[in-house]
Amino acid sequence: MPPRILQTSAEPAALLPDRFQAWFAARGWSPRAHQLALLEKAREDASALLIAPTGAGKTLAGFLPTLVELSAPSLIRDARAKKNLVSTGRSVQRSGGLHTLYISPLKALAVDIARNLERPIAEMALPIKVETRTGDTPVSRRQRQRRYPPDVLLTTPEQLALLLSSDDAPFLFSSLKRIVLDELHALVTSKRGDLLSLGLARLWRLAPQMRAIGLSATVAEPDQLARFLVPQPDGREAAADIVVAGGAAPPVVEMLDTREQLPWAGHSARHALPEIYELIKANKTTLVFVNTRSQAEMLFQNLWSMNDDGLAIALHHGSLDVAQRRKVEDAMSAGRLRGVVCTSSLDLGVDWGDVDLVVNIGAPKGSSRLMQRIGRANHRLDEASRAVLVPANRFEVLECRVAIDAIAENAQDTPPLRLGALDVLAQHMLGCACAEPFFSDELYGEVRTAAPYANLSRQDFDDVVDFVASGGYALKTYERFARIKQDKEGRWRVANPKVRQSYRLNVGTIVEDDMLKVRLVRSRGGGTGSTGVIARGGRLLGEIEEAFIEGLSPGDTFVFSGEVVRYETLVEDQVYVSRAHDRDPKVPSYMGGKFPLSTYLAERVRRLLDDGRAWGGLPEQVRDWLSLQKDVSRVPAVRELLVESFPRANKHYLVCYPFEGRLAHQTLGMLLTRRLERARARPLGFVANEYAVAIWGLGDLSFMIRDGRIDLNALFDPDMLGDDLEAWLAESALMKRTFRNCAIISGLIARRHTGEEKSRRQVLFSTDLVYDVLRKHQADHILLRAARADAATGLLDLRRLGDMLIRIKGRITHRELDRVSPLAVPVMLEIGRESVYGEAADELLAEAADELVKEAMDRSG
Repeated sequence: MPPRILQTSAEPAALLPDRFQAWFAARGWSPRAHQLALLEKAREDASALLIAPTGAGKTLAGFLPTLVELSAPSLIRDARAKKNLVSTGRSVQRSGGLHTLYISPLKALAVDIARNLERPIAEMALPIKVETRTGDTPVSRRQRQRRYPPDVLLTTPEQLALLLSSDDAPFLFSSLKRIVLDELHALVTSKRGDLLSLGLARLWRLAPQMRAIGLSATVAEPDQLARFLVPQPDGREAAADIVVAGGAAPPVVEMLDTREQLPWAGHSARHALPEIYELIKANKTTLVFVNTRSQAEMLFQNLWSMNDDGLAIALHHGSLDVAQRRKVEDAMSAGRLRGVVCTSSLDLGVDWGDVDLVVNIGAPKGSSRLMQRIGRANHRLDEASRAVLVPANRFEVLECRVAIDAIAENAQDTPPLRLGALDVLAQHMLGCACAEPFFSDELYGEVRTAAPYANLSRQDFDDVVDFVASGGYALKTYERFARIKQDKEGRWRVANPKVRQSYRLNVGTIVEDDMLKVRLVRSRGGGTGSTGVIARGGRLLGEIEEAFIEGLSPGDTFVFSGEVVRYETLVEDQVYVSRAHDRDPKVPSYMGGKFPLSTYLAERVRRLLDDGRAWGGLPEQVRDWLSLQKDVSRVPAVRELLVESFPRANKHYLVCYPFEGRLAHQTLGMLLTRRLERARARPLGFVANEYAVAIWGLGDLSFMIRDGRIDLNALFDPDMLGDDLEAWLAESALMKRTFRNCAIISGLIARRHTGEEKSRRQVLFSTDLVYDVLRKHQADHILLRAARADAATGLLDLRRLGDMLIRIKGRITHRELDRVSPLAVPVMLEIGRESVYGEAADELLAEAADELVKEAMDRSG
């Protein structure tokens, strides 16, 4: 039965106790309909999903049922508490035990919610104890929380997994009445969501009286989220009730129509720096979002260099030291900052005070993500959030335009609910064994109550059991991979105490690149290209990828934590840097923070290109660019693939425009290059951006297409995802990297041990060795299957590429040109720019652009 979309007609007096009504009235507030609706759902003992925009009071709505219930403990609650104490047989001093568990995707959000909850609790003098539990919580407090739990515990998916793996989990959760899942839309799209869903399945068994409240921004398919919140009965679907908040003012979103010349490529938006600075200057508090951490570092540095007014501008991203991040967050909440340059680290619902403008640098990549960012401005439901989009190049203008139109229509592009990953199931299975021995049949039934695993086959489940018990057929002879064993009763239990210890050190699904601590010290002597003796210690600036530091030599400079620093030396896991004042530093090339263009926005971009009448809403520079493309070649239609071929500088080029995102395009480029090699076209390389793929080689591609030696329909046939893909993957380092992540998540390879952490090289050696063994002796091993599934939806984006190849089958249009086309200029500028950093990249890009644009525009002969 589909979930109902609900509001309530009940009067506040019927649902809110007097002291709560007085508290609302003292602030000049009235409880909103959706807040009362959640109270009503709680009275009906039902789970509910609240869909509401930022500023709608989602968090208060989620906690109101808990605050009301705990404000005057009922006889029912007292009776439940006594029953729990008797059943556990423990003598402890507590009242009703843990009542509500709150799960947040961010540690900062859990801490912020705790701070915000304390205010109404204190002002209404409620007898409620609230605590947080994150990776930063002291061990002594964590131990106390398990023995004497608070009324409300705010934590993360990883900490929930740790709590469930303890033998006292039945005691801790026996009194649990409610679980609140915040920013649910952000949790369910990754393996963290898989881990959380399995944790929910375990909680439903330990606390069958528990009900769930999900808090989410607007999503494309709310009924899928509603299924996530409740146990799925065997063979049937169940869903929580859905409450939708109304009355939100539509956001005001504009695109910067720059006075400067729009770049043809690049992502820095340096052309608009003065205009961005003026926006910060003209508003009280501005959040400036970028898509990568390296962009954040460079933009902050550029804004600071032009900050003649002394505006308080700060930097915030996930690699900065936690103390520095908290300092920025506190200053924002207190209204002391005029601007903050940030990444997705501030996407989610932390209350940052009175932000009155959001500036998004570059294309948003998805309308739902953009809506989340825009919601950071004006945390009030009845006032419009304001945002300005700053496209960094001409293609991004198209993307920004369709994103603004999508927001005006309230169109969403959140991805569908995931299928549960097998490597995550392996980790959870080991956690269950750490808590208590289990029977396979019972655990299989429990796991299938989790929505992502509702259709898990018994064969896949048994394969995971075998993997956790032995490593799988090909690894059975290695004792180290046997982590659980079966007792005489048929229950699976941990093989030895070290397994339990290893699980608790390595729980979680986030596998980041190896990070090194960056410390600022004072250099003693030395000059450019050489360093003097340095003093140990120094202020901790944050963390940076080991792979980036490996590419530096002492004396090299880069931007980090908003400063230009000089690399001095590396000692164990500590990078020592000193202050530098170079004008052309290198920039950290962080792995995190790159988003692919969403399928939905890609479709809208293609429709915009196909509708010449819609070009009137674009800046003049972009209209002229598209009009010239139409004159000299063709602008691709919605379902069509345009392929252009042309000579340039003793090489021959083939450029196609699928508009399916960088990940799918990189895979397409690899596969096309292999096919062109077989056709003896002598390809030399390829580049890809979000919109196009360019391949170049020595063979005359235009002639070979004209002569029939290259059949474009055969070249782009979907069968490239068969043998060609398998042959490429067999020799690709990319699959090894994907497998490595799965091996770490599944617990097969432990990165952390007591008192030590495996080095990057040790992990590489271990996982690469296992990968080669499994490919040779057990090709259907669950980790290889998990790695292929990850590649299909992640780094390779195979599903999206397959859909594109089917879409364009029989609809390929070829244009043979005598030189580069206007539409090809941006992707051509990607050639050779990957290894160039900082301002030098912008300058080289500008020079190359001038040359290419001159060629594209010159049609005289």
